[in-house]
Amino acid sequence: MSALLEVSNLEVAYGPSQVLFGLNLAMAEGEAATLLGRNGMGKTTTLRAICGLQAIKAGSIRFAGERIDGKRPDHIGRAGIALVPEGRQCFPNLTVDEHLVAFFANRRAAKDAWTPARVYDLFPRLQERRKNLGNQLSGGEQQMLAIGRALVTNPRLLILDEATEGLAPLVREEIWACLARLRAEGQSILVIDKYVEKLIALAGQHTIIERGQVVWQGSSAELNADHAIWQRYLGI
Repeated sequence: MSALLEVSNLEVAYGPSQVLFGLNLAMAEGEAATLLGRNGMGKTTTLRAICGLQAIKAGSIRFAGERIDGKRPDHIGRAGIALVPEGRQCFPNLTVDEHLVAFFANRRAAKDAWTPARVYDLFPRLQERRKNLGNQLSGGEQQMLAIGRALVTNPRLLILDEATEGLAPLVREEIWACLARLRAEGQSILVIDKYVEKLIALAGQHTIIERGQVVWQGSSAELNADHAIWQRYLGI
């Protein structure tokens, strides 16, 4: 099966400080995968590079067969990648409705496209808050909105950076249930989060990075079977 996303020998630097060193990552259409590692190891930088938000020093990034490194973020978004960023980044002066309507696009003419109405079915709490501004929502509601905003672009690949960070336990469970539903429907997902047990249940393939380099890649079964890896690279 050909890769939907293929990151090859990726190097990224912030001025004289290099952050990523020859990172490789690949995932297929319909797959859920994770990027794991302690804080400060280059996970968010990798996602930013994929989305065109961070220039790369060397290597290549291909999406659906197209070379996308060096492309603008809007080009990458139209190609079918949607990012749910760390910190949610909802617009404080737009209502929930306005967020979803503004971002809605069905460029591939999918019959089962994500629409604002379908997002409200996924997250009934957003339906109740549809006229509320972004800064009037709780952290959990903002996270639901950030996911819904990404989904209405009808992406081929949904990327989530710290999907459940800072959320109350019940809201976290709701987000995990949402991601499991998306996965069951065949949505390609790449996610960063710290809850390894949840990620093992959600995803099939995992990549661990340490100081900007891939130190381990494998399946959920392999990761679940070797907790020494957790201790060594994830600090769990």
